[in-house]
Amino acid sequence: MLFDCGSLAHARRRGDNAGMAGDDSRAQVQLDEDTLARRRRDLGEDHPDTLAAASNLAVSLRAAGEYQAARELGEDTLARRRRVLGEDHPDTLASADNLAVSLLGVRGGQAARELGEDTLARRRRVLGEDHPDTLASASNLVMTLERVSEDQAARELAEDTLARRRRLLGEDHPDTLAAAFQLVCALSELGKHHAARELNDDIIARRRRVLGDEHPDTIMAGAFDLILRGLDLGGEPEWMTALREASKRRQQEAREPDS
Repeated sequence: MLFDCGSLAHARRRGDNAGMAGDDSRAQVQLDEDTLARRRRDLGEDHPDTLAAASNLAVSLRAAGEYQAARELGEDTLARRRRVLGEDHPDTLASADNLAVSLLGVRGGQAARELGEDTLARRRRVLGEDHPDTLASASNLVMTLERVSEDQAARELAEDTLARRRRLLGEDHPDTLAAAFQLVCALSELGKHHAARELNDDIIARRRRVLGDEHPDTIMAGAFDLILRGLDLGGEPEWMTALREASKRRQQEAREPDS
């Protein structure tokens, strides 16, 4: 994909970006490390509260940009929760969803896709199609599909997720608008630049009204509008071509078998 805007939106909303996180993120890691150490000592490795602390630390590590550490802890936590709680327990599925996102940070695109698809299928079966956790898994999988250049599949899942969030949450809810932005990205990757621009214009108007002009989500959609306008008018400047080639290299890395 040309612009990993789905990942950008996800990062901004979840704090999964080391540059945005700063000292606060590192402090959270230290706090979560201390909590996990205490629970391991007092409760044991497999106690549900210990595993909850491990899950929190894995998320904090990812937010701090420590993707390999997040992956390793996430894999251990998922294995323990599967053994202790079962494959379909909500806490197990939460660990699986978090690990799928962490895998994207360590060139684990295909592994992330497989785990994300399994988690979404399980949440749909256990929780239902419209449960917030199910829709969160769907959103994460859209991001993963975009990363591995499965653009049509990303579009179809993004459209379904947006329709459900509109019905459940309303047109102006932040999660609805985040789903809409994911669809903008998917449409753009498929060359549907005019449709992407129209939807993004609607997102900008709604975010300005609901969040204000200076909100980061509003600014992000506005910045992407400049790119879409250029593409819609039929031109790809040299810098965009270079960026596309760099993106292709990242896609190839994501497809390589992970060690």
